[in-house]
Amino acid sequence: MALHDLSSRLGVGIRPRLRRIWKTLDRMLFLRFWFPQVPLFLAAAIFGILEFSPVAARLLGLNPEDLRTALQDILDAGVLHTPQAAAGVLLLVMSVGLLMRSRLAWTISLLLTSVSLALFLIGKDEPAYWVLVVYNVVLVVALLLGYRYFRRSSLAAASLFAFISVASVLSYAVFGTYMMGAQFSPKITDIITALYFSMVTMSTVGYGDIHPDTPAAMLFVVSIIVLGITVFATSLSTLLMPLINRRMETLLRMREGNGMERANHYIIIGRTALAQNSYRELTSRNQKVTFILEKQPEEKLDGMDVVIGDPCAVETLEKAGVTRAHAVLALGEEDSDNAFVVLAVKDMAGDVKTVTVANDAGNLARMKRVHPDLIIAPQILGGELLAMALTGEQVDSDKLMKELLHLGG
Repeated sequence: MALHDLSSRLGVGIRPRLRRIWKTLDRMLFLRFWFPQVPLFLAAAIFGILEFSPVAARLLGLNPEDLRTALQDILDAGVLHTPQAAAGVLLLVMSVGLLMRSRLAWTISLLLTSVSLALFLIGKDEPAYWVLVVYNVVLVVALLLGYRYFRRSSLAAASLFAFISVASVLSYAVFGTYMMGAQFSPKITDIITALYFSMVTMSTVGYGDIHPDTPAAMLFVVSIIVLGITVFATSLSTLLMPLINRRMETLLRMREGNGMERANHYIIIGRTALAQNSYRELTSRNQKVTFILEKQPEEKLDGMDVVIGDPCAVETLEKAGVTRAHAVLALGEEDSDNAFVVLAVKDMAGDVKTVTVANDAGNLARMKRVHPDLIIAPQILGGELLAMALTGEQVDSDKLMKELLHLGG
């Protein structure tokens, strides 16, 4: 344990090394703006196309009068194709939600890929199937590893994706039940009865007046139950959770920090000396201040309003009330992190002023590229003062202010 603590402090362990590599790649490739949502969007969309393609290939070029016959042949020849095709279409829709970092789209995509994996494992023992199985496993693992990046829970987006998900599953159930009607007892010969059976099955009521007779129909009903329960439950929870969370935050806000209302306030990011001095000066002028810290500090922060989380994450900035703030002060130790904070704030609330610090004079030109409203350069000011003191020059206050404060643009 002591050796592990020492390696962590010296930054020579595996995890600190991986963290440095990740930060380097992040600075070079701007990973946080497109990773992992873009790769997962492409992977999910490709997988959805691959799942739907066997059925689509059977339907291309058919006349309308031959459509029902072709669909019945598909159901009779391999019932596994139909659930996979339905999952493929729904996964194509959910891939758009992955691109938007939607939590609902991530949850449904994970469920669909898991169901597809189960169907593949009980399917035909063919080489092509096992290639898709490997692809499916990789996609499931990638979705699980990317869990923390999909936290957006917009009520409007969640409502849209929930409606599309429920409508797709219901259409699949009604359509499949109607096409396989001869395999049920009594036979299902009309859409109304197919809708009735689908709703009774997906809601797990199960009156028992209609039941499957063949193994293919039984497997189809199992897929209806699994997809119905998961999609309905996920959609309902995703729609209700944002409302519940907002209500709980309103009720418990007085218990967090100092109970300050986060509006018309200043947000300070970092625990540097400059950040703490800025906090002291702002509070002495009766200004409200909220700190954003990546980790919970060991010492107790009495009277301070603190938000714990990644300062570049949308959820953290929203919790700190960035859209209602006077200004955001990115005063962390790393210039690259401060630059990313400025970009994140401008993306969420372009009218909120941004102030950042250039700890390294060599990064000043790079910091200007993110266009903060104000850049503080204390290192440059210190060198200027030192040179003036050593050479006996008269202190030029205007020049010093220009060296200290660099207006962004």
